[in-house]
Amino acid sequence: MASTFTYNDENSLFNFVVKEGNGVKGLVDSGLTEVPDRYIQPPQHRINKLHIAESLKDMTIDLSELDGPNHDQVAKAITHAAETLGFFQVVNHGVPLELLESLKVVAHKFFAQPAEKKAVYLKGVSPSPMVKYGTSFVPEKEKALEWKDYVSMTYTNDGDAHNFWPNECKEVALEYIKTSTEMVKKLLQTLIGNLGVKADDSRLDELVGLKMVNMNFYPTCPNPEVTVGVGRHSDMGTLTVLLQDGIGGLYVKKGESASKEDEEWIEIPPIDGALVINVGDTLQILSNGRYKSAEHRVRTTSTESRVSVPIFNTPLPVVKIGPFPELVARDGVARYREVMFGEYMNNFFSNSHDGKKSLDFASA
Repeated sequence: MASTFTYNDENSLFNFVVKEGNGVKGLVDSGLTEVPDRYIQPPQHRINKLHIAESLKDMTIDLSELDGPNHDQVAKAITHAAETLGFFQVVNHGVPLELLESLKVVAHKFFAQPAEKKAVYLKGVSPSPMVKYGTSFVPEKEKALEWKDYVSMTYTNDGDAHNFWPNECKEVALEYIKTSTEMVKKLLQTLIGNLGVKADDSRLDELVGLKMVNMNFYPTCPNPEVTVGVGRHSDMGTLTVLLQDGIGGLYVKKGESASKEDEEWIEIPPIDGALVINVGDTLQILSNGRYKSAEHRVRTTSTESRVSVPIFNTPLPVVKIGPFPELVARDGVARYREVMFGEYMNNFFSNSHDGKKSLDFASA
């Protein structure tokens, strides 16, 4: 997309990257040698490797064992991860490994296209509200932009997916959703069952009835230490399934800390063939705070462009979410109020990333 712009003229840069759809990739392709001012994060939001805890190595779960004699042990490991870090990885999960490789290939293929091919999916232009291409998270509200481009595809039905999703990635993205659905229900069944709550299939379907698959692209960055790929946040939904490539860069916050200086962040190391699972705000609300939605963020790298492909499994917008009544009776207090998920979602997408502040919307 032909356009002239100045790296450190904020309006010019914003128009080029956001409004014209060139994205961060367009910046990198233009030959920039340092991060523009608009992307420089305040020091407290940068990922300081001095404060990075050792990589997580002991939260990889063989999901095939959930159906065998080690069921109780595996279920315990899943619930422990959800109660503590809010993140774990699964192997032998039922999603074909060749499909995972294809997802990485088509993600690179989509973002390698000329800007005008991707810009047809920009907000307000896209042929369907179910497909959105963009950059950063809420660029209009962010003081410092995130070093990321993405395409987001919301699943309603197969017909809409075939008609409206980008040709470069629709078949594999659709297959990714379909082959992961059983795994997500199995995990959710385990987690809800562990709370002593009975949820039938229709209730489980409601809680993961809306699915969004994103393809995220993090171009190489000349000064990775001053910016972020994604700022600190938790996900809004029930469970997120994430495919990351072999480059790494996903960090999750460990526990609560009194100050930003004392925080510990753990890198979720890429494991070949594994999928990363994380607890979202909805599951924290449903569990009355027992399960922890994971606060996480993504660093950039100067060596190689990175892709990741999450599926956000969320309730349908018309579903009310609140702590399970059995838990409120047992705990003697409701830590969250009941809200319509559609309202929670609108609030989430109306604000820039700010840790777990999104949960305040449902606080009792």
